[in-house]
Amino acid sequence: MENNDLLEEAKKYGFIQEQQVWLKPFMNYPARQVGEVKETEDDSLVYFAKRFEMFQGKVSNLLERIATSENKGSFLMKVLHMKEQVGNYDALGDFEEIYHTLSKAEEEINETIKQNREKNLSIKVGLTQEAEALSDSIDWQATTDKLKELRATWIKTGPVEKELTDEIEERFKAAVEMFFERKKNFFEDKKRMQNRTYERYKELIQQAYSLQNSEEWESTTARLKELQNQWKEIGGSLPRKTMTKLWGDFRKANNHFFERLKKKINNEKAESREKFYETNYARKQELVSEAEQLLQRHSLGEAVKRAKELQAEWKKVGPVRHEVSDAVWERFIKACDKVFEMSSLEHYIRKRQQAANEKPSETDGLQARINALKDFIKSDKNELEVLENNLGKLSDTPGNDSFRNMLQGKIRNFNRKINTKNELIDMFRSQLSAISK
Repeated sequence: MENNDLLEEAKKYGFIQEQQVWLKPFMNYPARQVGEVKETEDDSLVYFAKRFEMFQGKVSNLLERIATSENKGSFLMKVLHMKEQVGNYDALGDFEEIYHTLSKAEEEINETIKQNREKNLSIKVGLTQEAEALSDSIDWQATTDKLKELRATWIKTGPVEKELTDEIEERFKAAVEMFFERKKNFFEDKKRMQNRTYERYKELIQQAYSLQNSEEWESTTARLKELQNQWKEIGGSLPRKTMTKLWGDFRKANNHFFERLKKKINNEKAESREKFYETNYARKQELVSEAEQLLQRHSLGEAVKRAKELQAEWKKVGPVRHEVSDAVWERFIKACDKVFEMSSLEHYIRKRQQAANEKPSETDGLQARINALKDFIKSDKNELEVLENNLGKLSDTPGNDSFRNMLQGKIRNFNRKINTKNELIDMFRSQLSAISK
């Protein structure tokens, strides 16, 4: 605005009196001095008109900021402060218009604040109701997270009417604190229970360790099994790492005792088995000794009968140590074979003598027995050759294992019988040699 216009505007709202610049009365505000004449009266009036323009610019700027702001309520104090300045700001201009403009802005802000507080109240009531609904929850972690979320929303939500503030805040706070108090008590109780559970486990571990070196084998076994049952019945919940450590300690003590018990049982079994083997071996040696003397102590018929009895007794005797089993069996079966071979030989000689109706001399009888044995050996060797050929032709496949084992067993039997016949031949030759002398 040009100075002339400003001067006219200043004269409209102010005047000069005794070299003092005055603002005319308006509304309920009386006339008041805003300054004094420095140079000329007109210059002074223009100066204070320009100051009004400055004030008017501040008001316009404030109104623009309010119009573009989402949080209009934050400008209320600034508007009220501007209204106070209307009554004491040193300038000349239409303060009444500015007052009404600021009053309108104040009303609009208050209405906005009222609406916002109603909205805030609705939000906070909803948050309170939600918090109250969760106050009895036992889903501790999920509810904790949800209540923290509600509390963050509460903080971000603006104020409500003052007369309702304390009531609504107290309700929300009470609901939240109720849950967290219950949660605190629950975990304190849980901690106490875990401590009791932990101590119970530790007690069982100590008892197990006190028994791990016991030599009261039967009673300690029963006691440790009882402790194991008590362990299962404790229940409760402890952290997995803690439970793993406790169980490892308890099992270590149990394992220590039962490993010792197992070793003791195995030792006793070994001792018992060794004693069993020794008893069986002694009995088999007795049977071998008797079998080897059958032909010297008994008639041939009694020897055959007794050999069969000895074989039946042999089957009833238990096993012996592996390293002596084959040797003692070979001695026994060889002694029995000699009896049976002798019986077969005598039967053969007797039938030939009866057929020839002759009674040969002792020398001829011995020679006849030697010749018969040679014929038997020849027949055995023929059988042996057939068996060995069959074994050689047998393919080396698992399906033939049982047949192979049978052939090998027959081959061993024929070899043993041939050896026995050769021993009898040697015996008869010795008898011939003795007669010749």
